[in-house]
Amino acid sequence: MKKNANYTRRRHTPSAGPRHTSAVRLQQTDVARHRHDPFRALLHSFFQEWLAEQRNASVHTIRSYRDTWRLFLRFVGTRKRKEVAEIKLADLTASEVSAFLGHAERDRKGTIGTRNCRLAAIRSFFHFVAGKEPTAIAQCTEVIAVPIKRAPIPAPCYLEPREVEAILAEPDRSTLEGLRDHALLSFLYNSGARIQEALDLTPEAIRFETPHCVRLYGQGRKERICPLWPETVLLLKKLLERQPRRPSERLFVNRYGEPLGASGVRFKLAAYVEAAAKTVPTLQSKTVTPHSFRHATAVHLVSAGVDVTVIRSWLGHVSLDTTNHYAQANLEAKRKALERVGTLARSKKPPPWKRDASVLAWLDSL
Repeated sequence: MKKNANYTRRRHTPSAGPRHTSAVRLQQTDVARHRHDPFRALLHSFFQEWLAEQRNASVHTIRSYRDTWRLFLRFVGTRKRKEVAEIKLADLTASEVSAFLGHAERDRKGTIGTRNCRLAAIRSFFHFVAGKEPTAIAQCTEVIAVPIKRAPIPAPCYLEPREVEAILAEPDRSTLEGLRDHALLSFLYNSGARIQEALDLTPEAIRFETPHCVRLYGQGRKERICPLWPETVLLLKKLLERQPRRPSERLFVNRYGEPLGASGVRFKLAAYVEAAAKTVPTLQSKTVTPHSFRHATAVHLVSAGVDVTVIRSWLGHVSLDTTNHYAQANLEAKRKALERVGTLARSKKPPPWKRDASVLAWLDSL
């Protein structure tokens, strides 16, 4: 029999076996389950919509929350033996949060303050989830109930005036780098600014004419104006003359023209403190950070008799309780108070009944 030319032989495809069919179905079920898990969409919405748009959080807040979630998801993935991309909302339980906070303290050697900051970032996300995903309210409530850990409140470590002078004398002002460091440290001491506030400083925020002042933007984007000494303004002018910057550009930059980072400032400051400790030995027992200049400003203002409400406005504190913390740390004021009490005690005469020896003898005989 002759085959038709238009005839095409149909290839036989064997039907899939039961084992292959089950594997495909399981894979499809897993993909569908992962696709319907809201965690990815919620996390994306939390950062893009909630923090950035609705709350208008600062870049630093968003980066801090981002770092927390990076660490938390890697930690949960290791414990669950999953890839980070496979983590679901149900995996992020209160017990996992508590274990992560313990890991942040013990294994990563973080402070209690750092631990509480991590918890704040996680709590914020679950507050957001509670309003977006009603089925997860019970889980959100358990996570939000994880308590903040109380930490001891140490007395602030501040620098004495001679210690500040010794540190400021270390940078070599004949070089551009030394002039920059000297101007930055002087500005920190003069203004009491936080390190990031100083690093965000631009020339347009400085008033170079009298009365000299600077506009700073602190936590919560609160604006405040601080007076500047003529010496500080002169240092900033010299820095701009040697390294011109546009009005909107950062003032303190590295050798490549990129803005300085807080870690770089801490590294340079540690070297200056080590050198200054050779002439001022009291620096050897102190842990000096850029924030120590802020503490020094506050304590020295208290010593000068400046009202605490003025200091609060100067430093940008939300509460007077924070400012009063520096008032309690003023050791010189305490020493003078003790001397006044000691003088009164020494000059005070004993009461008449103590001066009468016969009365005391009679009382002793009873």
